[in-house]
Amino acid sequence: MLGFDSFELLIIAVVAMVVVGPKDLPRVMRGVGRWVGKARGFARHFRTGFDAMVREAELEEMEKKWRAENERIMRQYPQTPPASTETDWGKAPPAGDPPPQPGVEGPAAPAQPSAQAIAPPRAPRSPALAYVPRAPRAPSSTELP
Repeated sequence: MLGFDSFELLIIAVVAMVVVGPKDLPRVMRGVGRWVGKARGFARHFRTGFDAMVREAELEEMEKKWRAENERIMRQYPQTPPASTETDWGKAPPAGDPPPQPGVEGPAAPAQPSAQAIAPPRAPRSPALAYVPRAPRAPSSTELP
């Protein structure tokens, strides 16, 4: 920002007091403070907008680089078709196997584990939360029966 030394600020304050007067100086300083605040807000808004534009331009540039690199890699390593997922169910059984039963599509699916077997074990309760009954208190010698 502006480079003012303390001596320069002192001269400005003395000139302002002579020109404006001590009575109106607080009101004038309040107005100057408002103008400075508005100028800072405008500069901050401008800087934020400018930074956002620069960030968007950098992102677009990076996307172009990534797209070009991705295309180069895809040309260098073309995709192969996935492996065949055909099962042996539609084929004729080998000579030694019994014929398939009617209404059965294929081998039975393995049994699914129960929900209890999948769920993680529950954590033990905190001892602070557990209820612990107290033993009855014996009367002290200072208490009256």
